[in-house]
Amino acid sequence: MEPDFYPAYFRLEERHWWFVGRRAILLRVLEQHVGRSARPVDVLDFGCGTGAWLTLLQRFGPVRAVDGDEAAVSFCRQRGHTDVRHVPAGAPLPFADESFDLVTSLDVVEHIEDEDGALRELHRVMRPGGLLLVAVPAFMFLWGDQDEISRHVRRYTDASLRRALRRAGFVVERSSYFNTWLFAPIAALRVARRLIRSPSAQKTDFDVGPAWLNGVLARLLASEAAVVGRCGLPFGVSLLAVARRG
Repeated sequence: MEPDFYPAYFRLEERHWWFVGRRAILLRVLEQHVGRSARPVDVLDFGCGTGAWLTLLQRFGPVRAVDGDEAAVSFCRQRGHTDVRHVPAGAPLPFADESFDLVTSLDVVEHIEDEDGALRELHRVMRPGGLLLVAVPAFMFLWGDQDEISRHVRRYTDASLRRALRRAGFVVERSSYFNTWLFAPIAALRVARRLIRSPSAQKTDFDVGPAWLNGVLARLLASEAAVVGRCGLPFGVSLLAVARRG
C-alpha cells in the first residue's frame, strides 16, 4: 500500500463498512471451523495491516502477527498488540515448523509477486490438520485505482486461488465469493472509472460517506455471512477459501 494511506487505513479500519462487513463474514466462517475447538489454538495473522482484526482473533487463542510494512506494525502496537513483527516481503517467517493451528491471510497474497513461495511458507509453519483462511480480491476486470494504490499484483478467480493453494500443498475444503449484493454497482463504478479517466488524483475506496449510508452498507455486506457460511456465493468483488494442511 502507498505509505501515505496507512494513517487513513488505521482511522477507518474499525468503522468503514467494508471492514465491518468483511469481519462479520470471516468470523462466521472461522466459528464454523474453529469455534468448537476443545482448546485454544495458536493463531498467526499473516499481513495484519493496522491490527483491527487481531482483537477478534483472540477469541480463538493466542495471536501472533507479521506485516511487511513497519508503519503497519507501529499502528498495531498503538492498538495494544505487542506480538507483531516486521517481516519484509519474501523473507522467511521467524517461526519454527508446525507452530500454528490457524493462519489467516486477509487481502495479502494479491500483493506478493511470489505467491507460491508465500503460501508454501504458511504451509511450513502450520501444524498437520491446521486451518488456513485466506481472502483476496476477485476478477481482473474489476482492477481499479484501489488496486494500484494498494500495490496489488493480481486479482483472483475461484479456480486460480484453488490452484495456488494446491500447489503449496494445501487441501481446499471450501471457497466462496463475497461482497455479492453490491457486485453490480461496484463493477459499474470500476469500469466507468477506467473508461472515463480524470486528470485528478487517484480515487480510493476509503471514503466512508454519510454515517447512515456507511451503516447500511456494513449491514448489507454482513448479511452475506449467513449465505457464505451455509452454501457460498457464485460471484462477488472478493473471494475467500478455507484450506487445511494435510
